[in-house]
Amino acid sequence: MTSIAQPPPPSGELTAIQVMVSDPRVRPLLRELGDEYSARYGKDAHAELARYPDEEFTAPHGGVLLLLLERGEPVAGGAFRRYDATTAELKRIWTHSAHRRRGLARRVVAELEREASARGYRRIYLTTGPRQPEARGLYLTTGYTPLFDTEADPETIGPLPFEKHMPATPHQGKAADP
Repeated sequence: MTSIAQPPPPSGELTAIQVMVSDPRVRPLLRELGDEYSARYGKDAHAELARYPDEEFTAPHGGVLLLLLERGEPVAGGAFRRYDATTAELKRIWTHSAHRRRGLARRVVAELEREASARGYRRIYLTTGPRQPEARGLYLTTGYTPLFDTEADPETIGPLPFEKHMPATPHQGKAADP
C-alpha cells in the first residue's frame, strides 16, 4: 500500500468526537478496514469487523468509538471495548488512506487512552495482525509492551498482543460495568 506524506493540518482543525457505529461518518472506517484486512489476510477478513456487537463500543457497555474529523470529514478513528473490569481493549484503529503518514493514528491512540483512563481503566490491551508492520510499529513507539517475542517471525505468532498500564490520575472514574 503506497501512501504519500501529507503535512499536518494547522492546530485546531482536528476534532475528536464520540459516535455510534451506526453513524454514517463511520462507514469509511469500516469499509477501509475491511478492504485492508481482506488485502492482507484474505476474503474472510471482513468477519473480524463483525466479531463484536456494535453495542460493545458504547459507554453503557464500557466502550467508545471515536472519529477524528478534519473540517467535518472523518480522517482517522478507533475504538475500545471493555476487556475486563480494569482493562480496555483497543480495536479498529484506522487512518483514511488519503491521510496517512501524518501522525493521525498516534493522535487516535492518545485520545482513546485519555478516554479509557477517564473511565477508570488501568490497563489497555490490544492485538494486531502479523501482516500489519505499521500497527506493530505504532504500538511499540507509543509505549506499548509487546506480549510476544519481537525477534520471532510474526507469521509464526498469529495475532500480536500488546499492553500498556495507565498511570493513576486523581480524577479517574470507575470503569463501566458490563
